[in-house]
Formats: sequence, structure tokens, C-alpha cells
Amino acid sequence: MSQFWLYFKLGLDHVLDWQAYDHVLFLIVLVASYGFSTWKRVLWLVTLFTLGHTMALFLSVYEIVRVDSDYVEFLIPVTILATAVFDIATAGKKVRNTNYSVLYFITVFFGLIHGLGFSSYFKMIAAGAESKFLPLVEFALGIEAAQVIVVLIVMIIGFLLQNVLKVSKRDWILVTASIVTGIIIPILIESYSSL
Repeated sequence: MSQFWLYFKLGLDHVLDWQAYDHVLFLIVLVASYGFSTWKRVLWLVTLFTLGHTMALFLSVYEIVRVDSDYVEFLIPVTILATAVFDIATAGKKVRNTNYSVLYFITVFFGLIHGLGFSSYFKMIAAGAESKFLPLVEFALGIEAAQVIVVLIVMIIGFLLQNVLKVSKRDWILVTASIVTGIIIPILIESYSSL
């Protein structure tokens, strides 16, 4: 049972590590435009992101896929920026006939990219394990729990600002996405320069 908590906590720490806050930034812009009334869609997005993340770890740990880490470190801020720009472009607009299957596919794809970014570290920490499958599952559960915590915090802040302080949903989305954009652009430039 102690092994479960070890890998579960590593998953929690991976998302909640303020030294590597890219995961949190992505989650913020992923769910900033949603409220508690759409909690099922938010849960789907977060879970699909975790599945993509776990799939990438699985493919990397079992050496099915090998990717240059410099490219992955560049693509991670690209996914965050793309999501923030989408939020800015669609803030305050009633999006009708949204193709959620495309949104879900993109979320899984972005999860794959983020998972590849963590694969070398996971390989190192799971090197002594007899089987890597169970640690992957335990780690994924920790990631999912941490993501739910982050998403709940973002949604509570959004709810309070919109319902108590009467900030418009559009302004909440624009300010949140703009702040994330301002944080991620220098990271993107730095990762591009190391290619």
C-alpha cells in the first residue's frame, strides 16, 4: 500500500509543484470559460487530459515512442498559449453547435504532449519497480486528484468573482487568459531558443 501512496503523491506533486507550474497554467485556461453548471464537461476535459498524459507516459516508459525532449519542452507552452488564445477569441461569445468531439480530441492530444514532457522523470523514478504498469496507474490517479483540486479552485474563484463581485464572465475569461498568456510567452521564447 505504501507504493500506491508514493506514486499517487508523485502525481499530486507533479501537478501542484509551483516550480513547474505549466500544468496549472494549462488547467486554468482549459476551464476558465466553464462554470459549475457545466461540471460534467469540465470533468470530461480533465479526465481526457489525464488519459492523454498517461498514454504518453505509457508509450515512453515502454519505449514505444521516443521524442526529443527539447521539442516537447517547446510544445508544452505552445499548447498553453493556443488554449489561452482560444479563450480570448471566444470570450463572451455564445458558441453554438460546438463540436465537443474536436475539443475532447485536442485535449487528449495536449495531454499526450504534456505527458511526454514528464516521461524521462517518470522513467527515472519508476526504474526500480518490477512492473511499470501499476505505478503508471497510481501516478495517473494522483494527477487526476491534483487536477480536480486545481480545477475546483479556478471554478470557485470564477464563481465568486462573477456572482459576488459581479465581474462579467467575459472579463473573467479575458483577464485569466491574458495573465496566462503574459506568463507563458517568455517561457515559449526561452524554450524556442533552446531548440
